[in-house]
Amino acid sequence: MTASPLTDTATAREHAERHLRALVGREDAVLREDQWAAIEALAVDRRRALVVQRTGWGKSAVYFVATLLLRGAGAGPTVIVSPLLALMRNQIAAAERAGIRAATINSTNIEEWSQVEESIHAGEIDVLLVSPERLNNPGFRDAVLPRLAATCGLLVVDEAHCISDWGHDFRPDYRRIRTLLGDLPDGIPVLATTATANARVTADVAEQLGSTDAVAGEVLVLRGSLDRETLRLGVVRLRTPEQRLAWLADHLAEQPGSGIVYCLTVAATQEVADYLRSRGHDVAAYSGRTEPTERHALEQQLADGRVKALVATSALGMGFDAPLGFVVNLGAPSSPVAYYQQIGRAGRGTGRDASVVLLPGIEDREIWAYFASLAFPREALVRQTLSVLAEEGRPLSTQALETYVDLSRSRLDMMLKVLDVDGAVRRVKGGWEVTGEPWSYDEERYARVAEARRREQDAMLAYLDSGECRMRYLRDQLDDPEATDCGRCDNCGGLALGTEVSAAAVEEAGARINRPGVVLEPKKMWPTGLAQLGLDLKGRIKDGAEEGRAVARLSDLGHGQALRELLREGRPDDGVPVPLVRAVIEVLGDWRPPVEGIVLVESATRPALATDLAAGLARYLQVPILGRWAILDPSIPPGKGATNSPHRVAAITRRFALRTDLRLEELTGRRVLLVDDLVSTGWTMTLAARALREAGAAAAYPLALATES
Repeated sequence: MTASPLTDTATAREHAERHLRALVGREDAVLREDQWAAIEALAVDRRRALVVQRTGWGKSAVYFVATLLLRGAGAGPTVIVSPLLALMRNQIAAAERAGIRAATINSTNIEEWSQVEESIHAGEIDVLLVSPERLNNPGFRDAVLPRLAATCGLLVVDEAHCISDWGHDFRPDYRRIRTLLGDLPDGIPVLATTATANARVTADVAEQLGSTDAVAGEVLVLRGSLDRETLRLGVVRLRTPEQRLAWLADHLAEQPGSGIVYCLTVAATQEVADYLRSRGHDVAAYSGRTEPTERHALEQQLADGRVKALVATSALGMGFDAPLGFVVNLGAPSSPVAYYQQIGRAGRGTGRDASVVLLPGIEDREIWAYFASLAFPREALVRQTLSVLAEEGRPLSTQALETYVDLSRSRLDMMLKVLDVDGAVRRVKGGWEVTGEPWSYDEERYARVAEARRREQDAMLAYLDSGECRMRYLRDQLDDPEATDCGRCDNCGGLALGTEVSAAAVEEAGARINRPGVVLEPKKMWPTGLAQLGLDLKGRIKDGAEEGRAVARLSDLGHGQALRELLREGRPDDGVPVPLVRAVIEVLGDWRPPVEGIVLVESATRPALATDLAAGLARYLQVPILGRWAILDPSIPPGKGATNSPHRVAAITRRFALRTDLRLEELTGRRVLLVDDLVSTGWTMTLAARALREAGAAAAYPLALATES
């Protein structure tokens, strides 16, 4: 239905503040002028607005109060596009306090979708929260979204910096919002909110929100101070991973209340959480790989103060709203804006100072480089994808496209979403199809975005060594015109952070992180679509490798650093260093594989290293070297297909063969140690083990110096 206008501003504000008091549960609550300016723009003037305000400012109060005003005037339900389940849960709980009937449609409640849709049509829902991924689900996009666009009273885009590819957390699914905006009837107000947008991102988002509706006029942009008055920021520079872990263990109990320890990788969350628990701290690991039900339970434990900390990746970020006393980053994020977003979890709603500590490591830049390598693919791969879809003339799933295009599933999916927004492809039931619309590769823009990312990394490095106010530095990076010295950080003299750690703690941390041994799980299933690549392999792998071991992950805090240096491109090829020899022996001592011979996986880039490793193992275990998984076709590059399982299997099949001129007749019935320097995808070991089993070996146990995952 069409809402009648709220023309009496004074009455509207009176009603708005009554709704606010119900929302926050305080009779003395009043709207600030900037909050009212946003609510007035939405509920009275029916405009589009972008609100860039610090975490804890009260952005959710703006759209909940505006919702109640609009619903009271007869408007349809508010639709909130929200990126994280944690945010949805918190917002639904907040809405219920004010008598707002809220529901959500996301990947975890599929069985409730029909009931939610019926409730919307019956007028029983005031607020619908939708994940951005739903916007391009064919069924939702074609059947539900048009009705929502036609009947909603207010559209809210939370964490709106995700719309912009200039932003630190660009998400292709958010670009679909542009289509939703275009489908809205005239006079439907729109609110976009974020706490982490610099001037460029703000301008980009405002432009995308722009309306041709003469009544709505220009987008109202409200930028406020981004100071976080409760945060005390500091940096602790320590040379080794052992020292950083020891500092954390020694000083975690001193941090106020409960909080978050951020790590850059999933593996690090497990490693650090295990160590801190061994030191008596009540912590748990949390990442995007944590099961949804467990994530919810852990979030609640943290919010209730029932754990000292969650050791988490950035998966615990936007939308988590709890009164936390501290945030510690074990490793620096790749940009000051991303860092500002993470530390924004602390000091919310407590009225007390919160501690924010950054413990940077020399390995941070290598992790940044890895994530930077996942940028938008080069034009040839994009054109190949479009050609395949055009030639097939039928929808293809992302899984099916993997057999044609040498990209990982996640990068392929991201690319397709961008192409969808650009109008070149369309997601339909059964996969993706081309639209036939012309499309150009915006190489200049992609290059500018990549350069912006490099500048952000430089700015993050400068933050670590800066002698100026920490909060002012971050606010300057966000183009906050009101940035001033905070008086609270270590550089302002408001926070003293010692670098001392006990020798016993360093020794214990070193023993923990330098304990070698990472399990290499065997592959269970062949990738789908291998027949498309001429390989008769499908279903369950019946003749693959046994469970194996690597000394460490390349991203690990302990041996990972030595392995990164050993395997660094351009380093002279040489034998295995003595410390890593000891680590290999320790792994074997713990593992004790029942092997009777060795087969070496040949290396084109590090032949001396691989040969020395196999020879040393033969001497130590007193077993013979029985053969080699040898390079048959050196024209196929070592990493060919490494980002895509079907292509990787095809490349390895063409590149390698089992050599038969050594002592392969002795393979029959033997259990073999399959030795490599580096495991990237696991398919080289899998195919080598298969070849050994076909040649008569009883079992193949993979052993590598390093693994990438």
